[in-house]
Amino acid sequence: MDRCPWPGENELYISYHDKEWGVPVHEEWAHFEFLILEGAQAGLSWLTILKKRENYRRAFDDFDPVKVAAYNPEKIAALLDNPGIIRNRLKVNAAVSNARAFLDVQQEFGSFDTYIWSWVDGKPLVNHWKTLGDMPVTTGISDALSKDLKKRGFRFVGSTIIYAHMQAIGMVNDHLVNCFRHKECALLK
Repeated sequence: MDRCPWPGENELYISYHDKEWGVPVHEEWAHFEFLILEGAQAGLSWLTILKKRENYRRAFDDFDPVKVAAYNPEKIAALLDNPGIIRNRLKVNAAVSNARAFLDVQQEFGSFDTYIWSWVDGKPLVNHWKTLGDMPVTTGISDALSKDLKKRGFRFVGSTIIYAHMQAIGMVNDHLVNCFRHKECALLK
């Protein structure tokens, strides 16, 4: 079975590739989860974050943005002492401020899902890359979305992070054309 080469032989990475990456996300908690995890990943490998994902779920109240938005300095200090997550003060503080911005977007648009998917007219963009070298790390959409998120108060949402986010939540199907998931994900909405 052909798959994208980036998961290598790592079972956790392979499972993520085969079951999640490129599958359209529409649940609010999942949107918030990926925003926190993508921000935490900045400067690190995605595999590092996947290995800590369950710890993040426990530490960040199952990615409930209402709870995370209410974190006080004591809770933030406890997170910074938690060896199960990336203990970077800027990233932890960004997760809390991003929760507040996330709630503002929900208030304005009715849901974060409505907001984020409006950037691709509500349906995944299906790309046809033959090699990893063909795949961009940013696009015009990720540039504009990043700029808009920053204007709304989000942090750790640069264009490269946002393009990775778009790939993760299925806004774009960037499985290589020879990967068995390309065709499967192209049928998802």
